[in-house]
Amino acid sequence: MDLEDQLKNLFPDHIAESIDTSKDSKDDLWLQEEPILCKYEKRKGKPITILEGYTGATEDFKQLAKKLKTKLSVGGSFKNDKIIIQGDYRDRIMTILKEKGFNVKRVGG
Repeated sequence: MDLEDQLKNLFPDHIAESIDTSKDSKDDLWLQEEPILCKYEKRKGKPITILEGYTGATEDFKQLAKKLKTKLSVGGSFKNDKIIIQGDYRDRIMTILKEKGFNVKRVGG
């Protein structure tokens, strides 16, 4: 007699429910009306791309940062409600965000 049979004997009226743990990564981020700003800067002579202006939850923005870094295979960080990506990836980041449904605005040159 396995554990499932023992539980059925203890709780005969219980109906087992299946729990769907899979999440669609496209639907779990909050989409906003205002555009996310995509900027290019140089710090200590090295190019970086900065994303700012997200008004949703901080955890969603951190999750978005992780997805971008993984997809681009680059380093970066999340500080002060800004995503900082190492290198000039404005065009690729804007394409990725538009595919996810975000409104993106390019700032600067």
